[in-house]
Amino acid sequence: MREPVATGAGGGAAPATHGPSEQAAAMDRMYRVTRHIYDVTRRYYLLGRDRMLARVATGPGTATLEVGCGTARNLIRLAQRPQPGRLYGLDASQEMLDTAAASIARSGVARDPGREITLRQGLAEELDPRRTFGCDEPFDTVFFSYCLSMVPTWPGAIEAALASLRPGGRMLIVDFWDQRDLPPLFAAGLKRWLALFHVHYRPEVHEALAALGSSGRAEVTFESVARRYAYIASVRKPG
Repeated sequence: MREPVATGAGGGAAPATHGPSEQAAAMDRMYRVTRHIYDVTRRYYLLGRDRMLARVATGPGTATLEVGCGTARNLIRLAQRPQPGRLYGLDASQEMLDTAAASIARSGVARDPGREITLRQGLAEELDPRRTFGCDEPFDTVFFSYCLSMVPTWPGAIEAALASLRPGGRMLIVDFWDQRDLPPLFAAGLKRWLALFHVHYRPEVHEALAALGSSGRAEVTFESVARRYAYIASVRKPG
């Protein structure tokens, strides 16, 4: 296994880049300014993130990846566990990864051996454990937190994540649902407000996950968050 580049107490080495791309450039433009206030603003409407994180099993020897790790808020929470295992973060935006490295340094989690968080810049659909992170083994858990609904190449992202899981591993997803159980006027206003932040429910993503379960390629379950404001999907790979 190639030694990964990890962020340490002082920020560590910069995440490796995999070359420019139109998608990565678009993400950099979107987050160049908002990355500085991302965690402050998103805490009010990215519901269910911690409930999803509670379903991430970590321990000695486990390997957990967040795709679209952003500011590393979720990975830092996992790193604070007594036994976090190996933690990895992938994001298309180098701007966000710069913020993530600074956040990890401020949190102090990397000061303790075994709590490092390895970051890489790259596209979700190009994920490969060996090429992206130098890992000889697949991941135990891959998760997406309000990410798939913003990724135009989401079908490839799902396939790459599933291929990067060990047999019996799990993909976890928290994302916007249809708000069908909320009062209609409130739900309509909520959708318009969320659109201001470039976020919305993508029914095709939910449908594709359900179809994945129906196909027998994975065991898929859904859980409602705040009256279908969001959903948590658990996708278990057979094995």
